Amino acid sequence: MKYKVVFLDRDGTINEEKGYINDLSRLKLLPKVAEALKILKDNGFKLIVITNQSGPARGYFPEELVFKANELLQKRLQKKGVSIDEFFVCLHHPNDNCPCRKPKPGLILKALERYPIDFSKSYLIGDKIIDIETAQNIGIKGILVLTGYGKGELKYVAPQKKIKPYFVANNLKEAAEFILKDSKK
Repeated sequence: MKYKVVFLDRDGTINEEKGYINDLSRLKLLPKVAEALKILKDNGFKLIVITNQSGPARGYFPEELVFKANELLQKRLQKKGVSIDEFFVCLHHPNDNCPCRKPKPGLILKALERYPIDFSKSYLIGDKIIDIETAQNIGIKGILVLTGYGKGELKYVAPQKKIKPYFVANNLKEAAEFILKDSKK
């Protein structure tokens, strides 16, 4: 059996975009995120976070802080009745030319090593055009949310790069509702 998966960017999509999360007190869930994730889980989607986190490579904070932030995010979601199936993280600096750093599809390929995934029934949700590029690079539908950097990315970056999201949602809940409708086509 192959899984239908919703890949999720972390910062700006699930939690507030605050630049580098260099202290756990800066980690805040966006409104209605748990509700959105629950909608997806209840409809048979695996939830996998794929995130670029170059702060440690830049010397801003230790690697373990990234994993502690993911754990805290998971605990907060579990208190609201939902959980992420897995987190895949690229800790490399952008100049490292790492194959797992978005928009390259390496993190999704790592997920594919662990889970049989049906790409034709899978989606990627993020607040940056690199998320949409990642989706396109692996052949899944990319949804841009207008939280985090989304509004500016749609207005300035998408036209410059000539990249069009499969769908644009105001927030994660709207994206989840769209996925439910779209996946029934």
